[in-house]
Amino acid sequence: MNATSPAASPPEPADKNAPPEKVYLVSYPKIISFFPSALFALVFGTIMVILGDPVIAGAEGTPEHRGYQAAVILSHLFLFAFTVNLVIVGFDFPRGTSVTILFVVTSLALGAFLLFQNFRGLLPVVSNILHSINPVVNSTFYFLYFFIFVTIYLIVLIKVQFDYWEIRPNELLHHHGFLSDLERYPAPNLRVSKEVNDVFEYFLFRSGRLILHPSSETRAIILDNVPFIDYKEKKLTSMLGALQVQFRQSQADE
Repeated sequence: MNATSPAASPPEPADKNAPPEKVYLVSYPKIISFFPSALFALVFGTIMVILGDPVIAGAEGTPEHRGYQAAVILSHLFLFAFTVNLVIVGFDFPRGTSVTILFVVTSLALGAFLLFQNFRGLLPVVSNILHSINPVVNSTFYFLYFFIFVTIYLIVLIKVQFDYWEIRPNELLHHHGFLSDLERYPAPNLRVSKEVNDVFEYFLFRSGRLILHPSSETRAIILDNVPFIDYKEKKLTSMLGALQVQFRQSQADE
């Protein structure tokens, strides 16, 4: 890993109020938003180890284990959590209203499921269908699920060390590739826009979209899913604001 990687923090300036000398920007893939379901898998796998994995035995597949019912309940909960996680990753929720609607729909769906599970006479057809669905997942599945996502996250963390943006007062640098390929853009008159298109991404990682508008480029540079976007925007504003003041002051001196 070279010294200019995003993981290497620049030395703190003597004046904490002074603008930063450089700002690193990293765009992460949406798959990192699956970490809630990975945490559920780790917790449920640990619970199954404590209770004991269910064993399906007998000629007719009769469940024969004290942890069978617990395994069914945990499997239902995991499928429910995984479905919600898929919805969060698959769709954007730009406003609080959409989040409220999602929570209401989710609560109604979970309430209806529990209602039909506990009161079979309410709608016998629906209740019988739900009672016939008995997924059973053991601890091995949960731990493998968690391990797969941890492995993917580690690959993502390695990848972003070779694909990131570095903004300096006078230039914009794009580091990419294992051979440290570099693209340079002039930074004077650089405009930066911030967008928060997904409330959940902002809640999980304080992430959002940054749009860079170099004066020399006709197309904007869009960086999605940038973590701690408010902090990054504050540093960029400080740097670019100081640059603009210095630039105007130098013009006045002329």
